[in-house]
Amino acid sequence: MLFQRATLLLVYPMAALVLLTFVVLIRLFRSRVGAVRSGQLTIKYYRVFQGESEPESTLKPARHFVNLFEAPTLFYAGCLAAMVTGDHGLLLLGLAWAYVVARLAHAWIHLGGNRVRYRVRAYFLGWVVLLALWVHIVVHVIELRIILAG
Repeated sequence: MLFQRATLLLVYPMAALVLLTFVVLIRLFRSRVGAVRSGQLTIKYYRVFQGESEPESTLKPARHFVNLFEAPTLFYAGCLAAMVTGDHGLLLLGLAWAYVVARLAHAWIHLGGNRVRYRVRAYFLGWVVLLALWVHIVVHVIELRIILAG
């Protein structure tokens, strides 16, 4: 049972990333409502997202929200793969939390001052951590196959 409990700890970093996605969604919604109320956009724009130029105040959270459904899907899949294969341990859990921290930093930078130099670093760090997480899982599966074959 301890083995299963350790594996289930991956739910927490996944939940943290879901929470970040929800926070960005709230920010996106508020920015769009604000743009309509201030007259920067009309409500008609949001019917087909054409006909007007969307201001940066709504473009940044919109782009960031979409981005949270791109690379993070590989994170969720990796965590689920680790859980299914019984992969666990402090290194794996540390990598999962490191990915969440990198995504938080990326969101903070992108939705804040949006300094591209820092944003790219946070984004790249997230990818490096994600790759390390997947390497850990693949090595675990290879080890399992060797044990089961022997």
